[in-house]
Amino acid sequence: MDIGFIGLGIMGRGMVRNLLKAGHAVTAWNRTARALPEDLAGAQIAKSGTEAVANKPLVMICLTGPQAQREALLGPRGVFAAAKMGALVVDATTTDPAVALELGAAARERGLRYLDTPVFGSKNEAWEGKLDFVCGGKRSDFEEVRPVLTAMAASVHYLGGASKGASAKLVGNMLVAAQLASLGEALAMARKAGLDAEALMGYLDVTDFSSSLIRGVGRATLSGNFEPSFYLKHMLKDARLIGDFARSLGVCAPCAALTAELYQGAVNKGLGEMNASALHKLQFELSGLD
Repeated sequence: MDIGFIGLGIMGRGMVRNLLKAGHAVTAWNRTARALPEDLAGAQIAKSGTEAVANKPLVMICLTGPQAQREALLGPRGVFAAAKMGALVVDATTTDPAVALELGAAARERGLRYLDTPVFGSKNEAWEGKLDFVCGGKRSDFEEVRPVLTAMAASVHYLGGASKGASAKLVGNMLVAAQLASLGEALAMARKAGLDAEALMGYLDVTDFSSSLIRGVGRATLSGNFEPSFYLKHMLKDARLIGDFARSLGVCAPCAALTAELYQGAVNKGLGEMNASALHKLQFELSGLD
């Protein structure tokens, strides 16, 4: 399939790589020019978003959030204005469900179809084609694009109508953010208690309360590895979206509020360009640890 792709950040680069591996033709554009790995040599790099999506039956989006979506998609020079009538727009951005509804309505006004299809996973999962998609929109549109999503995915899930994918993504990210925060507190306790890191992770690997996040991030933190697979500043953005969404639903979510404030503190400490797990650096400092 001939695909226009908007957004070549950490996630977008991996997604394009797997689209190319699956035999799709990809014309891509990023708002900020950046060097691309050799694996993306088969992609055509457009000079603008409008050029990237012109005459494409499928347009894929992977941006940083609501502001980036509005800037890239809306307006007389935006992607929606340039896309061909009837094109399917598949948006993997983590965003406010209200924004997903807004963009869906704007797309329909232009004669386009729109799915909100955010993903779970980070740099490695994107690169290896092991993302988990949660999708909202018309079922028929979802079924049409499912084979394309499968090329990038470990799993693909249909959650319901417009904005349901965006909603499901924030539900999942609430669990991710809270688990990262609780893991940081647990590791601070372990360090202050003088527990051996290898022995600690040995039992955390096999307990019934373990997870791939605990196993992978726990080891990375204890080894001092905070190389970004998902930027901490983006986790703060997601945490704020979770709080706004919970308030809009009338949900009592004190854990989400506290977690967002911890991420704000980490960004204030200058950790925003590091991995989201760099929250643990702040938590260690608050606990009197190096």
